[in-house]
Amino acid sequence: MSAGKSRDGRRSGRGGSRRHNDDADRPHPVLTPLTVRQADRLVRLAEAVVAERGFPLRYDGAGALVATGDCQVKDTPSAGLANLARTVSGLPRQQWRSAVVAHFGQMPPPGERPMVPEDLENELYLRLVCAATIERGWTDRVPEFVPGVVTAPATYTGRAVAMHFDIDSLGVSWEEITRMGLANLRRLKDNVELVRDPVGDGGEVAMLTGGMFTASRALVLDTVLRESLHVENPPFGCLVAMPSRDMLLIHVLRDQTVINAFGMLLNLANCFFADSPGPVSPHVYYVTGDEWQQVTDYSTGTAQLQAGGRFSETLRRLDGAIFGEPDVRGDGIPVPPASRGGSR
Repeated sequence: MSAGKSRDGRRSGRGGSRRHNDDADRPHPVLTPLTVRQADRLVRLAEAVVAERGFPLRYDGAGALVATGDCQVKDTPSAGLANLARTVSGLPRQQWRSAVVAHFGQMPPPGERPMVPEDLENELYLRLVCAATIERGWTDRVPEFVPGVVTAPATYTGRAVAMHFDIDSLGVSWEEITRMGLANLRRLKDNVELVRDPVGDGGEVAMLTGGMFTASRALVLDTVLRESLHVENPPFGCLVAMPSRDMLLIHVLRDQTVINAFGMLLNLANCFFADSPGPVSPHVYYVTGDEWQQVTDYSTGTAQLQAGGRFSETLRRLDGAIFGEPDVRGDGIPVPPASRGGSR
């Protein structure tokens, strides 16, 4: 007798139930890393909690709670669930509701905009934000840092970060916003952990954490290098990734360990961008001075190296400085010494 059918050949509910369970346990297409079943539970909890707080929001099927139909209220915000999904994915079911309550407790009451602190000089920051995670109309109000990442004014209330896309509400010019925001980023401190390749040639990546603005400290990378990594004006530049709001990854180019370090950065950036709340960028960048060059490409669906421009030139210089002459493949990547014929 085939599975899912009764003795008289009619399909029983058992097979359909099994398929339903299989569907429910599949990864949700938007609210990663939750399953469909888990995402449904999160949506129900979120809708209930925002209703209790007076927000007339409903799930739009695409990862956000929005005001719909006759429930629309002027200035009612939308609320993305992507960060919340990543937060609850690591919690026991019993803690989900409290996490959802805490998350939406950070939103201002309906019809109110984020409060502007009185002391902007000491409380205003600049924050790097993934453009794909905010409303499209907001990205036009703030400058782009690198493709796909914008710089937004933000304040920290002690529990949450409020971003101010209505620039006029701050009452100061963008030049003043930039001055104050960068100055306050420079005052922050980092926790530094050095991650070493256990099997390769000694590649090392500095993993910086410490707060909700750690990734945004990429905007003051010179200060980060000097104060956290004790490096001043590295002659060969750095590889940098800012995968999520609370993490900054750096490798200072010095020698051939850049090859393994690039692979480490690529894996770490992918992992934290995919699973952490507040994703910023999955890419790795080559930074020299104030110039940022994206050196990864995901257009094919998998990570590819873009080793052109200054990055390729630097790899040639680095190879020549170590071995006396450049020896590179066609894509500009130095050939490891063990792969070269003859002796040096």
